[in-house]
Amino acid sequence: MATSTTLGTRRNAAQLHALTDVEREVRSNDRSTRRKYLRDFVEAFRSYQGIIDEAELAAMIAPADIVLVADYHALPASQRYAATLLERRAQPGDRPVVLGMEAIFSRHQHVVDAWWRREICEEEFRQRIRFDLDWNYEWDPFYELLVTAREHAEAIYGLDCMPRGDLRGAATHDRHAAEKLAEISERHPDAVVMVLFGESHLAPGHLPQLLRQRLPEKRLLTVLQNVDTLYWSAAGELRESVMSVRVDDGVVCVFNSTPLEKYEHYRMCLDRWSGNDDDPPDLNPAVYNVLQGVVRGLGINQYSARNGTQPKFLVDLLPEVYCNPREDHLRNLAGGAEDGWLKRLEERGCAYLPAANTLYIREFRMAYVAEEMTRFLHHACRGLPACSRRSDEPVETQAALLRLTVENCLGYFGSRLLCPTRPAIHDDDLAEVAPGETMTQMLDPSKLASHLNAPQRLSQQLGYKLGASLYSAYMNGRATKSWLRSVFMSKLETPGSARRVCREITRKIASSGKKPCASVR
Repeated sequence: MATSTTLGTRRNAAQLHALTDVEREVRSNDRSTRRKYLRDFVEAFRSYQGIIDEAELAAMIAPADIVLVADYHALPASQRYAATLLERRAQPGDRPVVLGMEAIFSRHQHVVDAWWRREICEEEFRQRIRFDLDWNYEWDPFYELLVTAREHAEAIYGLDCMPRGDLRGAATHDRHAAEKLAEISERHPDAVVMVLFGESHLAPGHLPQLLRQRLPEKRLLTVLQNVDTLYWSAAGELRESVMSVRVDDGVVCVFNSTPLEKYEHYRMCLDRWSGNDDDPPDLNPAVYNVLQGVVRGLGINQYSARNGTQPKFLVDLLPEVYCNPREDHLRNLAGGAEDGWLKRLEERGCAYLPAANTLYIREFRMAYVAEEMTRFLHHACRGLPACSRRSDEPVETQAALLRLTVENCLGYFGSRLLCPTRPAIHDDDLAEVAPGETMTQMLDPSKLASHLNAPQRLSQQLGYKLGASLYSAYMNGRATKSWLRSVFMSKLETPGSARRVCREITRKIASSGKKPCASVR
């Protein structure tokens, strides 16, 4: 049976490979990590008391008067989680909710109120609170939180003061925020005050301590997000994924992103701040770093001079990364591209098109970028550019459906290598497209024929389910790296090959009764 140590090693290997370069670059460009104020936060949260589920987390949040939500400013998932948390807490008939934000100066409260009353538009609001000049992180996720609060909360308040950018004055900002929160609590005595503030301010001896001194009668809960030390500890748990943990009395930590995703987004911010604000962000380094993580995680030699157990000169096949593609360019491609490609781009912010060997990307979302780059890797192992000619074939035959199922399987598997917390696919998800059928039954030729009227949905759900099971087999040591490479290298264009690969995968994931492999080669 796999131990927590081996599970943690396998679960983290690909991500740790990709983290090396980005952490080095971040450290070289940001010396503030050595400041005592930041060290206080890092050193305060080294372990947790236990794992909690979503219901237990909600039960801890429910009685709190003030909920301090830690914000990693450069990570959009951080603000989006705060929006989700606010919407869940603001239920009809329950206590009203008020939002306080570090991203907005208190002196701009009159602008916030004007936007709240819908007297000014988004563009004017953004300009008058000097968001890009004084904050300069991604606007969209912060604005999504503001809109959520306007729809579900009782009020929004700015909590910060000038000047910004100097950690030597961080304690002053804490004192200012504590006083403002005391005023807000007095103005809204029955409300839950939800606060989104930079994570380093939420060390026990920083803002939380000041609030306990200033408002001793208030029940305080700190909700951390994606703390590195806690993330790596939770990654070693024997269960499939850990979404939240109880750190201490009045402190929880939720996991909605990986450390790699955090630091890639921070690297993008550093790159934008050092360049021309009018230029679009260069996503190439982040995308290629994701690919490197998958490649190294599978033990692929990108400099191999011959095809066989390795793709030939993978380094020469790297795809173009086309950021923010023009609509007219996409329309021209759509005529000959596989059905579903544009939908992935619209819904997920990125999509790989084998025929052009190009990743089109509008937004960097780690799980989806990892999935699309694994798609590229699968096509490269099959022999780009030759195999790309078959990728545009309409999914109207069993062979084409099975090829796309394998591609979705490997894409999902690769995304879990870098994003282990991505939700798994279960049998209930398959029931939506094939009620009453098992995965094995759906792979039967007679069953497949009945699903050709909706092949894209079936191939995705079936492929994702196979990919989730394949990831579990890898974690338990049943699927070795050498075997996985052979699956990636399978020439699916050969008649019968896609069906054979599907059967191999199902046999591999069904062998749970066998003794797990001692090591992953």
